[in-house]
Amino acid sequence: MKSKLGIVSSLAIMALPFMALAQTIPGTTLPGVIQGVISFLNSYVLPLIVGIAIIYFMYGVLTYIRAAGDEEKRKEGRNMMIYGIIAIAVMLSVVGLVSVLTTSFSFGTQLPTIPPLPAVR
Repeated sequence: MKSKLGIVSSLAIMALPFMALAQTIPGTTLPGVIQGVISFLNSYVLPLIVGIAIIYFMYGVLTYIRAAGDEEKRKEGRNMMIYGIIAIAVMLSVVGLVSVLTTSFSFGTQLPTIPPLPAVR
């Protein structure tokens, strides 16, 4: 227990200089972090998921072709192709809908303005 507490406190003390410099490092504010996460999802995660759906569809095609005589395997391959097409269509339509909504209503281009505090008299 004491060793875990010592490790955690040591890591916290070593992180103090980074926290002190957090204001000067670009992208460490909350909007910057949110924009970084969104950029990561759009750049890496979304193409990975669509790629997995395409690979699943192609595996269904191969299963369908290989099972020339077996009706059960052909049905399984056909179902895999159908589910793959549905997954690709749903994912890309959701991405398109989000893109249309964000550009139509200009979400993400303006930060909300904070109203000023009333003056104390």
